[in-house]
Amino acid sequence: MARPVSSLRHPAGSRQRRASMMPDALAVLNALPEPVLATDQDAVIRFVNQQAEAFFDSSAALLLGMNLHEVLPLNCPLFGLIKQVLREQSSVTQDGILIDTPRTGRQLVTAQVATLGCQGDQAVILLHQRSITQKIDNQLTHRHAARSVTAMAAMLAHEVKNPLSGIRGAAQLLEENASEEDRVLTRLICDEADRIVALVNRMEVFSDKRPLERGPVNIHAVLEHVRKLAQNGFARHVRFVERYDPSLPAVFGGRDQLIQAFLNLVKNAAEAAPEMGGEIVITTAYQHGARLALPDSDRRVHLPLLVSIQDNGSGIPSELRPHLFDPFVTTKINGTGLGLALVAKIVGDHGGVIDFDSLPRRTVFKVSLPMHADFDSTADPSRERP
Repeated sequence: MARPVSSLRHPAGSRQRRASMMPDALAVLNALPEPVLATDQDAVIRFVNQQAEAFFDSSAALLLGMNLHEVLPLNCPLFGLIKQVLREQSSVTQDGILIDTPRTGRQLVTAQVATLGCQGDQAVILLHQRSITQKIDNQLTHRHAARSVTAMAAMLAHEVKNPLSGIRGAAQLLEENASEEDRVLTRLICDEADRIVALVNRMEVFSDKRPLERGPVNIHAVLEHVRKLAQNGFARHVRFVERYDPSLPAVFGGRDQLIQAFLNLVKNAAEAAPEMGGEIVITTAYQHGARLALPDSDRRVHLPLLVSIQDNGSGIPSELRPHLFDPFVTTKINGTGLGLALVAKIVGDHGGVIDFDSLPRRTVFKVSLPMHADFDSTADPSRERP
């Protein structure tokens, strides 16, 4: 029995409907959470997605037409992979490639390279960044450090301040009948007791267990307030550069705590910057696809809002980097080493992530924060970028 004409046409109609429902290829590439770029046989960049723009800290308008040698060192293994792929018309994967440039910072990546185009004369490169996993591991370490400071602060407040009060009182009583020579010693005792109490008072903020009052916060208003405080105080010698994304949605957080955290980061940057030519760059950006799964948990953390504080100082000594957010770790002569520990606690209380890259003349602290629920794309994808 012959099939109806309409049934013969149906498969073609289905194909047309399916084709009309296919997403735009560029939108798909831009939605990927990994950097993707394409080069020709001369290593000239012909395509970058949005994550590649963020990875190289440059816009597509600047990168397109640029030779890859201009953004990566000549000894980078990627160049050998590109030549191999174009020569053999195959695909290759290499793990553990270190990319260390002023544009990218220090990044350890896995590179996948394959041929592209009908003639196989172009290469497409996908870079898997390890920094996301390391951020989660580092953040858990920072939170452990903050919890250790919390326990220490509670212990010090109870076990140290009360005896110090008695010691200071006894020194004052002795001073009444002491000779002038002995009064120097009693004053020394009082001064040192006051100094220790001041340190304990600074640490008591870690033992504050009250729930954080959170709501929609304009992060640019926070950063502008911090910049004004800095420029009228400790950062008079520094030039500020602001690179803000004006379409950024509100942060879900506490305004006062965020001011305190970013003020500490800017203060550290100002102290690291040189006296002549010091510069601090404050950047905000939206991280597409920045939804991180915590280790040993089914919960995914949506952290699309990125704030970066960059200085052009000498960099962080390599021996301090693994312990930078631990309490009492500092490079300052008179520093207490509590500033970054407090920043780690505040960012952790917000459910955020803090990380850093450090090279001579380029140290960047990156804080990823959640956005307010009114703009959460899980409820309405069209509101992801208001």
